[in-house]
Amino acid sequence: MSQFPHIEYPIRIPYLLRVYFTEGAFDIGNPLFRDLACSRESGNRRKVLVYVDEAVNLATPDLGASVSRYFDHYGEELRLMGFETLKGGEALKNDASCLDRIYGDIERLKICRHSYVVGIGGGALLDVVGFAAATAHRGIRHFRFPTTTLGQADAGVGVKNGVNFNRKKNFVGAFAPPFAVINDFSFLDTLPDTHLRNGYIEAIKVALIRDASFFEWIEANTDALSNFERDTLRELIHRCADHHVAHIATSGDPFEMGSVRPLDFGHWAAHKLEQLSEFALSHGEAVAIGIAIDTLYSEEMGHLDSESSERILKLLKSLQFEVYSVHLEKRNGSRFPCVLEGLEEFREHLGGLLTITLLKRIGSRFEVHEMDTEVVLKAIDRLKELN
Repeated sequence: MSQFPHIEYPIRIPYLLRVYFTEGAFDIGNPLFRDLACSRESGNRRKVLVYVDEAVNLATPDLGASVSRYFDHYGEELRLMGFETLKGGEALKNDASCLDRIYGDIERLKICRHSYVVGIGGGALLDVVGFAAATAHRGIRHFRFPTTTLGQADAGVGVKNGVNFNRKKNFVGAFAPPFAVINDFSFLDTLPDTHLRNGYIEAIKVALIRDASFFEWIEANTDALSNFERDTLRELIHRCADHHVAHIATSGDPFEMGSVRPLDFGHWAAHKLEQLSEFALSHGEAVAIGIAIDTLYSEEMGHLDSESSERILKLLKSLQFEVYSVHLEKRNGSRFPCVLEGLEEFREHLGGLLTITLLKRIGSRFEVHEMDTEVVLKAIDRLKELN
């Protein structure tokens, strides 16, 4: 035995997870980004490297000029080092060369830990740019500008980032809270209806596991949401983002060291369905089906009453989400559908015991450590009949 005692000190690192809501973030008269970027002391102009989703850049043709004008106006404090476009979507997370490109830009432009990397786009772009920023120089401050309802309500306001590996979603990633998230509602004006609707599913999810009154609000505003009424849509995004940030900040496990992931309700099947469809199913579409499966499973196991189950499925359909997909029928030389492989892949991703979130009632959840595959199949069969 060593004569020296072991050394042990607690390390506490405070994080401030900030989400701001605005319009026209790069209008000269809107100082929000400047104020945030300059909120920490620095002896030099802050270097900023911007990456924007190619689709966002095409849909907002004056974006590049607006960003340039903004940095010219605040040129004494900010220095724009680059305005680069990346092709967004899930394919970006499968493209390892994209990380090499970003790392190369950071090295070439001498972006340091006192600089900022900015991501403007959907969830996939934010994941890739965020991961590159988190790993270059062991961490560069980064801003997120989510441009979809899904990003503004959920994916863009969290602390995770990552890329895919060997067809496994988010296999490589990191926990790195952004310096700030700026939800610029004006980006939503260019989205097609399908992309606007995708964010609704994460609001339904968080309402189901945390807040029955929010679920009732969504039910009461189904018509307004179906018509994409601006004020209703923005309130949904704000309430959903608030729930997500509150859970991350108060759950006691912001970096998911344990196995309980209530914000992943419905996601074990969703992630597998995205893969089985070769990402033809969007994340929102896949999560809707995953929520439907776990809702009926909760009912079949006697945890959730049938009336609540009917309300949930009715709301999904009212907001034009499909609750079944032919990809649920895919098999790989077995009597069981491939989607069930998602349970083990989910467990592997979590580590430790399989932990699945189910519903006791609307607004209240609990966790189980095993799933009866026959009951899962029964739930899927019921959804096929309802389709």
